[in-house]
Amino acid sequence: MTKSIAITTGLVGLLGAVLTGAGEFILHFDALARFGSEFEFFAGITNERTSLGHFVGVLGAPLYLVGGWHIYLMLRPASPSWSLAAFFITAYGFAVGAVWIGSRASISALINTPMTPDIEQLIGLYDFRYETLLQVIRIAVLILSVIYIWLTLSGRSHYPKWMAALNPILLIVGSFIVYAIAPAIGKYLMPIALNVAFFIFFTASIMIARKNGV
Repeated sequence: MTKSIAITTGLVGLLGAVLTGAGEFILHFDALARFGSEFEFFAGITNERTSLGHFVGVLGAPLYLVGGWHIYLMLRPASPSWSLAAFFITAYGFAVGAVWIGSRASISALINTPMTPDIEQLIGLYDFRYETLLQVIRIAVLILSVIYIWLTLSGRSHYPKWMAALNPILLIVGSFIVYAIAPAIGKYLMPIALNVAFFIFFTASIMIARKNGV
């Protein structure tokens, strides 16, 4: 692996986190922090705002796949086969994630339409069809994190062992902890917790790639 490829793929992944996070923030941020209810935080969001968030988020999401290759390159010395497995799991999860984020403008429009039995039925169908996909993303990130921690702690990857603490799942949990302790700050992190996690992760990973000259 050359240093330039590692850094370039990391930067593309970082850009994916920034763009997807920006799009998701535009789609999901609620000043009242009504995140306890499944879709209530969409109430009052304009179609113009959700259209902007839709395009920014959807166009940024595929860049995560290149970031997944960066993770593979950084983990590969520890185990080429497990690193490749981590990449495919990550790629699959993010591909499903792109489908999910592409649906959010539509559910926002439904929530902001006068409620009728037909609209309620459509919301129920959305909940089943798309919120189920969110669980796929979460499971993929969890499996990635387990493999990442294991290979990083082996001491054979390009990551120092302390980087195991900066795994995506723990960083996502960190956003929830911030929200629980300081809601005034956490409400800005909650809508984009996964993207915040990968922004931190890719930033640290790029710095290590540059420092170690991998």
